[in-house]
Amino acid sequence: MISTESQLEEILSRPRDGDKTAMAEMDGDLLILGIGGKMGPSLARLAVRAAQEADVRRRVIGVARFSEAGIQKELSDAGVETIAADLLDAKKLAGLPNAKNVIFMAGRKFGSTGAESLTWAMNVLLPAMVAERYRDSRIVAFSSGNIYPFVPVVSGGATEQTPVGPVGEYALTVLGRERIFEHFSGLYGTPVTLLRLNYAIDLRYGVLLDIGQKVYDRQPVDLKMGAANVIWQGDANSVCLRSFALTNSPPAVLNLTGPETVSVRWIAKRFGEHFGVEPALEGIESENALLNNATRCHRIFGYPSVSVEQMIEWTAEWIRTGGATLNKPTHFEARDGKF
Repeated sequence: MISTESQLEEILSRPRDGDKTAMAEMDGDLLILGIGGKMGPSLARLAVRAAQEADVRRRVIGVARFSEAGIQKELSDAGVETIAADLLDAKKLAGLPNAKNVIFMAGRKFGSTGAESLTWAMNVLLPAMVAERYRDSRIVAFSSGNIYPFVPVVSGGATEQTPVGPVGEYALTVLGRERIFEHFSGLYGTPVTLLRLNYAIDLRYGVLLDIGQKVYDRQPVDLKMGAANVIWQGDANSVCLRSFALTNSPPAVLNLTGPETVSVRWIAKRFGEHFGVEPALEGIESENALLNNATRCHRIFGYPSVSVEQMIEWTAEWIRTGGATLNKPTHFEARDGKF
């Protein structure tokens, strides 16, 4: 079991052989923009550890506002070069170091409703600024499965060939992000990979925590979004590092999630078994859901190393023992696209 945040961070950032190979074969340094979010710190630690274990010298540089106390120092202590900057400040962006490899993680989702203009600025304007500034780099940019329409639960999920159909203004801005990177890739020949992610699991955050916490607190679990996809954050970070090998112009597109379409009802019942309670279930499952088929990702990079059952077990113990959380519900059950 995972009992402490330091143990969790160690596991999330533990390199696989493929990560070491990716860092060894990476030409130049790695710049992570928007490093201060949910995935950025563990991704940066993974990159540093993979480079060290591959015995290669590779600068890993992370940029964010670092509004949350302590993260910048923790990253610096882990060997990440950190720069505090507002990426929407054109002068600050221009002053950042050059890097041959850029991971774009900056974005805005929660709080979008009521502050739509800032969401458009972060999700569409900023990618344009970054794509211009780092036109000569390779770019791996995080996107989201939210750009897809709801698909039948029995379909296996949307593939990379499924026509986009974003629901809600946030999802429109994510599609805008992709289109911007696509445009500048075509304009400058910038090699890009777009990672359409649904949903990364960290014991402090994620769909499983949302459901498990409700079961533990004897609160009703909404079944209207009756199924979801999940992937261990460490596995998602690993794919991110290795996907520089896929960068192309026009951009390569890759769905990133676990292999299963997981029933929300089943997840709630499994948590109920761990906690010794009967979960309260509310509503009826819809015939469609926001689902992402990552078959191509698994064919290229292999199956995730952590199973859904393992993630549920770890999360249940984390909840039971009062583990720290980010206090940021995913709102994965939202069917109106409002976050």
